Amino acid sequence: MIKKMTAGVMALAMGASLLAGCSSDKAEDGKVTLELFSNKSESIQTYKGLIAEFEKQNPDIKIKLDAPPEAETVLKTRLTKNDLPDLMSIAGNATYGELGRAGVLEDFSGAELEKKVQPSYIDMVNRLVGPEEKGTFGLPYATNANAVIYNKAKFEEHGLTVPTTWDEFVASLEKVKAAGDTPIYFTLKDAWTGMIAWNSLGANVAGEDFAQKKNAGEASFVENYDEVADKMATLVKYGHKDNMGVAYGDGNNAFANGKSVFYLQGNWAIPEILKANPDMELGVFPMPVTNDPAKNKLVSGVDVLLTVNKDTEHKEEAMKFVEFMMDQETAKKYIDEQKAFSAVEGVYQENPVFEGIKGNFETGAITSFPDHYYPAGMGAENLVQEFLIKKDKEKFLKKMDSEWEKVQNR
Repeated sequence: MIKKMTAGVMALAMGASLLAGCSSDKAEDGKVTLELFSNKSESIQTYKGLIAEFEKQNPDIKIKLDAPPEAETVLKTRLTKNDLPDLMSIAGNATYGELGRAGVLEDFSGAELEKKVQPSYIDMVNRLVGPEEKGTFGLPYATNANAVIYNKAKFEEHGLTVPTTWDEFVASLEKVKAAGDTPIYFTLKDAWTGMIAWNSLGANVAGEDFAQKKNAGEASFVENYDEVADKMATLVKYGHKDNMGVAYGDGNNAFANGKSVFYLQGNWAIPEILKANPDMELGVFPMPVTNDPAKNKLVSGVDVLLTVNKDTEHKEEAMKFVEFMMDQETAKKYIDEQKAFSAVEGVYQENPVFEGIKGNFETGAITSFPDHYYPAGMGAENLVQEFLIKKDKEKFLKKMDSEWEKVQNR
């Protein structure tokens, strides 16, 4: 059952398919209980509402939601314990790619459900699994975007206009700083939040085929990421006094309370900000990474894909839930509540807050998340965080290369 994969995940996946269905259950009352594993704490309330709706329509099926902290680590650990969940709602990233190669997920290739998804996102997740393993092992569901979120009131107060080049962006940051205000609110205590800027910079400077070239020995961080590292170092100069001491949740609240003009985050932060300040007026724009506006693309990827444990004891019931989620009405409800975008054909995000990036989706001025193609377990976010503290660019870029190779050679 276990197919070709990297050694790191082989150790985790051994035997996973033998007893993988044990997280589901048939209770004495005849109800089937399925476990839905999610990697997103932000979507817990949305899922609770959708699950209640599904259970009402399907009284014989109960869905148990599990959305633990450090979800990917938990999922990998559960693989080693032969306890794979029935249903998974996970990111389209390197971990998904490895699970796909491990042969433990349902293959949706050619199924009616696959045809409901925009083909570009199917291609994106299939690239993660790689050419050696033919199949679509998850259905892209919700997509996201890395953007510069801004406080409209403060933006106007400082007399700013939306920048379309890197130099214009830096000039805006400079203007805010000179006025005694905080330009960007960083939350680098949570290392992953540094990857928001890193991905926007990397995708537009080093290109979305960097991982492919790196694996072919045609590119490296030392050669291709010098400008990215410089620009990262520039951005943190426009932060607050404690860039490294504030975590994501506190950052959302601080930004909601007017502590900065700009916030570098994904669209998923918007519901959290509005929870803290429902009256806040927000705008978004793609980070203008280069000085050529035509070359500045919005970083967008598969934030949520739905997949099924291939060996669940209750496949029919699990598929019923996936079909319910893929329904246009359900998909619209999900993206409206989550302020996300949909991979489901014909489902559009119409919230005016996204006016500034809508054009990117319409014209296809989109590129994917570079770190989704980094080897799983490389820990890039910790290396980026370390660089922003120590500021030794040469050592950092060399370490990015060596860590990549270390993981690939395991």
